[in-house]
Amino acid sequence: MSVNEETVFFNAGQPRLEGRLWLASGPWAAIITHPHPLYGGELDNPVVAALTGVYQRLGYSTLRFNFRGVGASAGDYDDGRGERDDVRAAAAFLEAAGKTVTDLAGYSFGAWINLGLDPPLAGVRRLLLVAPPVAYLDFDGMVAPPSVALRVVAGDRDGFAPLDVLREQLPRWQPAAGLRVLPGADHFFHGNALDRLAALVETLLAAPAGP
Repeated sequence: MSVNEETVFFNAGQPRLEGRLWLASGPWAAIITHPHPLYGGELDNPVVAALTGVYQRLGYSTLRFNFRGVGASAGDYDDGRGERDDVRAAAAFLEAAGKTVTDLAGYSFGAWINLGLDPPLAGVRRLLLVAPPVAYLDFDGMVAPPSVALRVVAGDRDGFAPLDVLREQLPRWQPAAGLRVLPGADHFFHGNALDRLAALVETLLAAPAGP
């Protein structure tokens, strides 16, 4: 945990969720969502932590949190339905702190959750999907609004997010979506791939957020 992050709790309906909050001076904020709860996904996942650090370095407030049933978050896994309510609750928590959620970043299962928000969160201008598991979860029918910049990052050795499937599905999510490929990276960004991922994402986020 960053020395500047604060452990917080907020309600998503009945479940009380655990999060890590970092408040920057400006109004912009990002929510970062973690991998699959049934397979060890949680807010301290190394990819989630790396994405959070990138946003913090760029001056965003950040909130990463445990989905219902994970860590100190109450409730039970809900096959994506309740987890999308969790994201909405996280956005409401940030908005109550005076921050506007402009970015949703998700890794693996978290990417699936964020892209599947229907209706999408008002105010979000960019969706960052890292290793969306198109070979494992059903992305059919999911779309990003044309007003949102959709950015996708995946490794060329990722069996959960194979590039041929990603390239076939990406135009359905949004015709203007951009895909960046990280050579030599698997789904878990082992080795030095995590540092290379952070550098690539920082470059993407520093660019204008328009489609």
